[in-house]
Amino acid sequence: MKVSDLREKTKDELNDLLNGLVKELHNLNLRRGIQELPNPLRLRILRRDIARVKTFLREEELGIRKISGPKKKTK
Repeated sequence: MKVSDLREKTKDELNDLLNGLVKELHNLNLRRGIQELPNPLRLRILRRDIARVKTFLREEELGIRKISGPKKKTK
């Protein structure tokens, strides 16, 4: 996931994305205990994506950066 993609999202979209990533990580961790994962690198990618999203949300909370969401096109 690219940082530029995260900058275009609203706060609600970021929260939804975070919840989805955490659920996917949880499911992969459960599967890892039972069977071999087809792509074990996905665990690392998910952890890093979760950290990126949390960083964006925290920056907004501290007032470092405002989450404005997608820009509207003017005619």
